[in-house]
Amino acid sequence: MINNTPRTGIVVTLTGENDNTLHLATVVAKALKKHGYRDYAMEVRERVHEMSNQDEAIQMFMEYVSVV
Repeated sequence: MINNTPRTGIVVTLTGENDNTLHLATVVAKALKKHGYRDYAMEVRERVHEMSNQDEAIQMFMEYVSVV
């Protein structure tokens, strides 16, 4: 069974943001860092470079935060 619950309770709005994948990763990482999750923020910034497309990146973001 796949756990679809994010590691944090943070909600991040990506709608209306620049849809550049690296920019979206920055938005997510800043939210994580703001709420005290520096290690997760660093993981997001590192892992985004391993993603082959934006859909994969958003799925990865959703491991850490709720994306709306």
